[in-house]
Amino acid sequence: MKITILYLYYDILNLYGESGNVKALKKYLESLQVDVHIKFSTLNDEINLKEVDMIYIGMGSDNNQLLALKHLKKYKKEIKEFILNGKFVLATGNAMELFGHSIDHEPALNIFSYSTKKETYRIVDEALYKTNSISSYIIGFNNRNSILLNNEHPLFQSIKGVGNSPKETKEGYTEYHFYGTYLVGPLLVRNPDFLKFLVRELIRFKQPDFKIKKVSLKLEEQAHQEFMKNYYSEYVV
Repeated sequence: MKITILYLYYDILNLYGESGNVKALKKYLESLQVDVHIKFSTLNDEINLKEVDMIYIGMGSDNNQLLALKHLKKYKKEIKEFILNGKFVLATGNAMELFGHSIDHEPALNIFSYSTKKETYRIVDEALYKTNSISSYIIGFNNRNSILLNNEHPLFQSIKGVGNSPKETKEGYTEYHFYGTYLVGPLLVRNPDFLKFLVRELIRFKQPDFKIKKVSLKLEEQAHQEFMKNYYSEYVV
């Protein structure tokens, strides 16, 4: 089986080591004996979603975010169809904002109904979240100056740290196979159980009869456990 991942704006939306998410996806899929192809695309490149199974797009500066948005708007119809047809998108950091209704009054892709408001302050904190998808906790880092409004389909629930805004505990957005979160760090390196969940869902969508073998992510799991012990020991059983 072959999985093709389109890595959008690898050069300008790559704060906080976000490229690590793509590397983690590739390494784990290959360990499951899946043929993985990573397509790199940036400004002025044509976006071709034929034969693409998943899009990844990461965190960038406010200016680079708007540059990416201007480019993406040319492909709004194709991206919407991609998502509505059940294909996968992982958007981390402020990349999640691109798929909503607007970014501080600037029209976005309007695929989902949430909107973004820029603030005069920054939200900087370590976060601890839960999700129904996996049993382990989600760890990550927030560093942004915006909040998400009108979010009806949160991806995570905050245990410690802010959600989509300082006044709420729900965080991120998920619908169809779109997974968006403000967490950076990178997310999939720091949360191996969520990586396994995402890959499992991706494989089952692409080829339901594919035999998914058990592959250990021992080093990543140990790192997650040590972080939990050091910083969130009250949640360690």
